[in-house]
Amino acid sequence: MSEAPTHRRKLLVVFNRAPVAYTRDKGGDRVAKRGGGGVVTALGGLLAHHDVTWVASAMTEEDRVVAAEHRGPFDEETADGAPYRLRLVPHDQAVYDRFYNTFANPTIWFLQHYLWGLGSAPDFDPALHDAWSDGYVPVNEAFARATLEELDREPDAAVLFHDYHLYLAPRFVREARADVVTSHFVHIPWPEPDYWHALPKELRVAVHEGLLANDVVGFHTERWRRAFLLAAERLLGARVDRESGTVEHRGHTTRVVARPIGVDPSEFDRLREDPSVLEREADLADRRPSQLVLRVDRTDPSKNIVRGFQAFALLLEQHPELHGEVGMIALLAPSRQDIREYAEYAAEVETAAREVNERFGRDGWQPVELDVADDFLRSVAGYKQFDVLLVNAVFDGLNLVAKEAFLVNERDGVLVLSENAGVHEELGEWAMTVNPLDVSGQADALYAALTLEPAERRRRAGTIRDHVRTHDISEWIEAQLADLDAVRSA
Repeated sequence: MSEAPTHRRKLLVVFNRAPVAYTRDKGGDRVAKRGGGGVVTALGGLLAHHDVTWVASAMTEEDRVVAAEHRGPFDEETADGAPYRLRLVPHDQAVYDRFYNTFANPTIWFLQHYLWGLGSAPDFDPALHDAWSDGYVPVNEAFARATLEELDREPDAAVLFHDYHLYLAPRFVREARADVVTSHFVHIPWPEPDYWHALPKELRVAVHEGLLANDVVGFHTERWRRAFLLAAERLLGARVDRESGTVEHRGHTTRVVARPIGVDPSEFDRLREDPSVLEREADLADRRPSQLVLRVDRTDPSKNIVRGFQAFALLLEQHPELHGEVGMIALLAPSRQDIREYAEYAAEVETAAREVNERFGRDGWQPVELDVADDFLRSVAGYKQFDVLLVNAVFDGLNLVAKEAFLVNERDGVLVLSENAGVHEELGEWAMTVNPLDVSGQADALYAALTLEPAERRRRAGTIRDHVRTHDISEWIEAQLADLDAVRSA
């Protein structure tokens, strides 16, 4: 495990979601609910060790009330008592809806996960162009203004932008403050240049130029880093040095790096014995079959849940001796159900699970158990009990499930892993690799995993666990800060 940071820095974290969301309880009192999501959790270590101001969208109605009360940054603290400053950026609700529910998620997210069959989607009609010009652009401009105001308060602060919501903001900031030191970490895949032609030219150029206004751009894998370098070269005509990983464009040099994110092993050491986890685990252990295939995901089309059920059905068809002996539990969290594509996919997931059960189920044995709820402790309980973990994403920036699960699993579980999940770059050597579109191949991999010799199961699981403990979240944070220090020293 990497060591704690050695000196405090002044940092601005700029990300759409805040570490806290404000609501009102039944009595009318304000409640601060600690924020979820992988990025918020991952960046929590920064708040404990550095002087951080976090700039985020005011997303709830009460968030907007809080933003109006303060009109700037105010003091907050994490659940562990670490202090930080929070600035909530209010947006017109119609503008934010266009930004989030029309452009950022069903457009940028779909593009970067290769979810479009281009013969039918997307259709860049006036509504989608408006979602860019009257949604994505003004929200990014609002973030840039807030960031510049915070830089006026703390001129020496470095700025850490995060993810696909804010591709334009760095350029707006750079144009006003040429001396600022900024990084931008992209947590999702980066497609090859040709796929970016799904966006109109001015949009794809703006996305890439926005990122190249940063001093450092980070990805989780070499694969996504190489794709970005190639896209910068082909789509912008930028000058790319592949050996050094630098891009020169519009008089600015950007270093492009690969920094795979880790998890906090101490958190999972604690969660392993959490009473709520133990209660959920006992319930799971009472009803589990002899062997358990587990998946933990959001109901997101990129996670490929339906094909996973199809592969499990094919496994049961080809190996009737497994009937009654093996089951699949899908512990899913609802995702973006206000967006039509996500709601439709969630319905497809339910249909696919029901079809497997109707075809193969019998008295006392239900092949697939589908549990959709926002319950992370339930997922940890599942992590402890699986014999096979299925991670078959169509594409994934990294995938923390594949790392988290092995910190607590107690059955020498086997990982069946998509070759298009970013984490495959780290863990693929010890996993059963699958093509996420190949249902037959996934069924074969599930069978191989279920029948793997105990000694080999133990070796693979132990090696993954050791890797995850060694390359933890602190290592990821320190690598990014080192990248910023290198910019300053240069």
